Amino acid sequence: MIRLRHLEVSALAAVIALGVIGCASAKGNFVWVDDYQRGQTVPEGYVIGVGDLLNVQVYGNDKMSTKARVRSDGRISLPLLDEVQVTGKPPAQVARDIERQLKEQNLVLVPRVSVLVEEIKPLVIAVLGSVARPGTYTLDQGGGVAEAIASAGGLTEFAHKDRIYVLRKSPKQVRIRFRFDDLTSQAGLGSAFRLQIGDVVVAE
Repeated sequence: MIRLRHLEVSALAAVIALGVIGCASAKGNFVWVDDYQRGQTVPEGYVIGVGDLLNVQVYGNDKMSTKARVRSDGRISLPLLDEVQVTGKPPAQVARDIERQLKEQNLVLVPRVSVLVEEIKPLVIAVLGSVARPGTYTLDQGGGVAEAIASAGGLTEFAHKDRIYVLRKSPKQVRIRFRFDDLTSQAGLGSAFRLQIGDVVVAE
């Protein structure tokens, strides 16, 4: 079940929202969700997101082991090692990436690394535009655009049902366009789209 928690939008947030809605005009650049999803590799299981707290253990080397919070750029910093991109990847893949870097930089001859997610940051999504209750909502991990719109009370009668956008900043800035039918049918890839921390849903 979606955890509905409607937070009051401040005057400053309202000003920001107007700018975001302006950026989501149909005249600007965008990619349809089906085209966006086809270009993505969908990993199995939980994937790491911004704000997660990771416990990285390098076996036999306590000085390189650490706990790190995933920054807004999707990276973590590790002792004696370059920054590591972690968002959108399962913990096991991040462990393999760290092992590879340790070996390439001759820091550990035969590295063995484990990565555990100790704390998951809640999925907080802003929903703006032609919805009944614009605001910020907390969804279950793996929530989609339909759940976000439902949290905001649904579309208004003035909404354009082919002009629903997700503004995503990571790993690169992109504007993804949906039709309402994409969210309610299995015909396309819209219903399988999963929101991530930092996404903004805009209904025109």
